[in-house]
Amino acid sequence: MKRGLALLLLLLLAFGAVWPAAARESDRVSRITCSIFDDGATGRGFCWYTNERGGTDLELLPTARFTGDFSGAKQYTGTAVKYRGLWSHQVAVTDLAPGTAYTYRVGDRARGVWSGACSFVTDDRDDRFSFLTIADVQARDRQEFFDAAQTLRTGLETLPDAEFIVNLGDYVNKNTNEEWDDYFDAFTFANETVTGVPVAGNHDGSITNKFNTNCFKNMFCVDRSANRSLEGVYYSFDYGNAHFTVLNTNDMYPMSQAQKNWLVNDVTGSNAQWKILLMHRSFYSAGKNINKPDTLAQRALLLPLIDRLGIDLVLSGHDHMYLRTVPMRGDRRAENVTCIQEVFHGETLTFAVDPDGTVYAMPSTAGQKRYLINENALDPILPSADCIFSARNVGGCFAAVEIEGDRLVYHAYLVSDDDGACTQVDTYAVKKTVPAQSRATHLDTSLVSSIVMWPGNLLAAVAALLASYLKLLWQVTVRRW
Repeated sequence: MKRGLALLLLLLLAFGAVWPAAARESDRVSRITCSIFDDGATGRGFCWYTNERGGTDLELLPTARFTGDFSGAKQYTGTAVKYRGLWSHQVAVTDLAPGTAYTYRVGDRARGVWSGACSFVTDDRDDRFSFLTIADVQARDRQEFFDAAQTLRTGLETLPDAEFIVNLGDYVNKNTNEEWDDYFDAFTFANETVTGVPVAGNHDGSITNKFNTNCFKNMFCVDRSANRSLEGVYYSFDYGNAHFTVLNTNDMYPMSQAQKNWLVNDVTGSNAQWKILLMHRSFYSAGKNINKPDTLAQRALLLPLIDRLGIDLVLSGHDHMYLRTVPMRGDRRAENVTCIQEVFHGETLTFAVDPDGTVYAMPSTAGQKRYLINENALDPILPSADCIFSARNVGGCFAAVEIEGDRLVYHAYLVSDDDGACTQVDTYAVKKTVPAQSRATHLDTSLVSSIVMWPGNLLAAVAALLASYLKLLWQVTVRRW
């Protein structure tokens, strides 16, 4: 009898040890992100993952009222979809108060399963703010994710008042569940405390990358319109006195007519003082991809549009080396740029005043996969560079952008692989005194427009591609002579 009771007790203890652990694993809330949604002052999109379906609930309150629990928090409910064997939960909130710090948690209200407390701050709609930018984490193992995370951690220490973080794409390399888990484990400190601005990279889910599709839109809650596709999302938002437009350069036609028309409508419809374009593929780069057909085709399509739309700054990734141009217009250096010196936060800087052109910056990579400089990059890439280098065997890179009224200041930093030292490696400053004007257009952004225009776009892209290749071959031949 005693032996039977002892056996029963052992079985209960064994199952008791297993059941809670299994329950904890099935209830685990992971991959939490808070992203810009619609407007920097009033909107945020939240995404997280669970192993089981469960509820999709968000509780949120101003941090000033948070005393350790969520009593009196405002409650929101969203939607969930099953993706790669897990459940992706998303909640969009558009009724936040400007200039407010918030604390929130996500989970399942019915079962009482919640994440820890997370936080973010909304735009106060003044003309003074700052943000950080990284690109191409694209880690190949868990350690490389944590190495890249240290680059961003140093960025937050360097610019502690950063109100959001722009990630220019290629979060992962092979786009597996394991890689995404490693990414979120490494970057939790940022994802759960600072608003993110995600940009779709080709490694983050595209048909051209091993048919990994639908990943980006299930990983970040940034838009609920028709702008979501198999290969990424394009969207825009206002922050302070700036308008940010985020492109999906995985959209390969070289770009759908719908996205092209949307870009024109979006930028011309804004009267913000600063116009900033964020995208993954770089058009001014001396990395290994600059001479490839996809880049050449999109370059031919977008550069004239960027000139036409009066974009001030383009931030991009993809090519894992550092390059920042002088102001460019018509694929040439802008002429007659006036410069003045002013003190900005105790630093004497040279400001370009109302340059008639766009500056393109590619802040290398936060990760370990770094490219050398491509000496055969098509003209005028190398002559356009005001600062250019390869960070191979040197360190990870991040950029910090500060906007105060009519001044925009861009700094880039390297974080040493050897000792973690942070060194400023580049600076660009511009002063914009000309008032921005809205000249809204209303081009067709429907899928039908893309289908109807596709044959013409394809022919134009092929013609532009052939012209670019002939130009490139001629340049390489001349250099060899």
